[in-house]
Amino acid sequence: MSTLRFPRSLPPLPRITLSIARERADSPRPYLSLRRLELLARFPDGVTSEPFFYDIAERKALDAVVVAPHFRGPDGQTCVLLRTALRPPVVFRPREAWPIPEKETLGGLWELPAGLVEENERSEAGLRACAARELFEETGAKLRPDDMLPLGPSTFPCPGVIGERHFFFHAAIDPTMIAPPAEDGSVLERHAELAAPTLADALALVRAGAIEDAKTEIGLRRLAELLA
Repeated sequence: MSTLRFPRSLPPLPRITLSIARERADSPRPYLSLRRLELLARFPDGVTSEPFFYDIAERKALDAVVVAPHFRGPDGQTCVLLRTALRPPVVFRPREAWPIPEKETLGGLWELPAGLVEENERSEAGLRACAARELFEETGAKLRPDDMLPLGPSTFPCPGVIGERHFFFHAAIDPTMIAPPAEDGSVLERHAELAAPTLADALALVRAGAIEDAKTEIGLRRLAELLA
């Protein structure tokens, strides 16, 4: 528990920067693939539209779990465990597309633990196992799959681009049992920081724009509603 912080405002994001070594189109196993479809729409009045093109992003591991870990803090208030993440698509937002000035820490986010559902986890039991695995990899908190409790229905985070679903869970953890995160071998998981604000403070940070990740806001708001 000594490694956790209980901030009213979140600590600084880790000073990790990204640069592009090379832009490649020849990767043998791309993380994302693109399907360019020519579609027709048939309307209720029987009219069929002209053909139109639509691009859909796909990946082998399509869906993801989101976990809201929580515990009673030193003063009895509910605390939530958040983790830093560095997101390259946000880091490399083209400057010419910015409608507002961006932060110097663009791409660094505070998030609830989350991760992709593997092929052998595509079932209700598999989703709970995935949630427990991701929680351990990203925070070091080791729980059983049965400890992962549902937190509302799944959502589509970016339905105009990809058919990914987010499956939400919550879990009560013992902060004294948190160990250094196991991580998954990804470069972007190195040097991540943990913080444990109260749930009330986390929601205030959402309203202030300090927590910008949408799935994290959904998870926090659902947890507050559940615990109320």
